[in-house]
Amino acid sequence: MNDSLPRSYLVRHGETAWTLTAQHTGRTDLPLNEQGERQARGLAGCLAALPFERIFSSPLQRARRTAELAMPHSSIEIDDDLVEWDYGAYEGRRTIDIEVERPGWRLFRDGCPGGETLDSVGARAERVIGRARATAGDVLVFAHREILRVLAARWIGLSAIEGCRLLLATASLSVLGYDHDLAEPVVHVWNECVTTTPAA
Repeated sequence: MNDSLPRSYLVRHGETAWTLTAQHTGRTDLPLNEQGERQARGLAGCLAALPFERIFSSPLQRARRTAELAMPHSSIEIDDDLVEWDYGAYEGRRTIDIEVERPGWRLFRDGCPGGETLDSVGARAERVIGRARATAGDVLVFAHREILRVLAARWIGLSAIEGCRLLLATASLSVLGYDHDLAEPVVHVWNECVTTTPAA
């Protein structure tokens, strides 16, 4: 592994009300709940000392607020390609309820009526990867579960659907980079829960 090569750090936003109820949260612009705000502040300890050349965030407030709390006093670039998957008719619904109508339904395989296609999510992820790879130094990305899963799969040359195999917790940290050279993209760290969340 060549430690001199640039890395892309991925952070999923902190907890929201719909995280707790397991509702699909795509374009609904929910705020962080109190626990989510604590999680975001907890990220600051491990991120503050790292020299990021660029910091990107989804425009949705749960990601943007996580970025602001984790990286105070930093310049954060809003990137529309980092918004979450548009779930269409399944927005705000739970998988277990959708499966009553569509037994065995899986997002990555079956998609959502009136929602965004996996190919569209993959194309957005590819554009983010292009911006990260065009940056000489390390980048930091704040976004959402599904777009980050797809981004990681595409980073290492897998098809977008393989993102379904990568679990991602709220306020988790993942690191993408390279092995010997830029021709060998790898996942260095995945779904690391590094935050401390003391009781209020």
